[in-house]
Amino acid sequence: MNSLKNEKAKKEYEQYVNEITPKHNLPLQMGKAFVVGGLICVLGQAILNLCQNMFSMTSETAGSWCSLLLVGLSVLLTGLNLYQKIVKFAGAGALVPITGFANSVAAPAIEYQKEGQVMGIGCKIFTIAGPVILYGIFCSWLLGVIYWISEFF
Repeated sequence: MNSLKNEKAKKEYEQYVNEITPKHNLPLQMGKAFVVGGLICVLGQAILNLCQNMFSMTSETAGSWCSLLLVGLSVLLTGLNLYQKIVKFAGAGALVPITGFANSVAAPAIEYQKEGQVMGIGCKIFTIAGPVILYGIFCSWLLGVIYWISEFF
């Protein structure tokens, strides 16, 4: 009798899970990610070309301005609560580029601003980006030390 109840409960649970699990169309999601990620890259290339051609910047300076403007635009869209809508539509197409990293830094800061400058923004701004930055700095330091030691041999 107990096993019959367990079997019935298991089937009811499976049916419940199937009902609430969102159904995704993988090719459609991949297409959306490709288009939005591509549009972000096209915007970056347009900024790069504009800086080089209209303002006669070097390639390096234009690249810096391109990164700065894309990050600033991402933070602005995050603050206006529009970037999350783009991410919901495009998935990884909006999360992978530099704009997604800027969003991951800005979103916790905006969410916790009511807790104050230090305990809110200061503590939460690096929730996601902190480990990435720390790992990058540590690896750079470690590789620098290895390079420095290799100069002696």
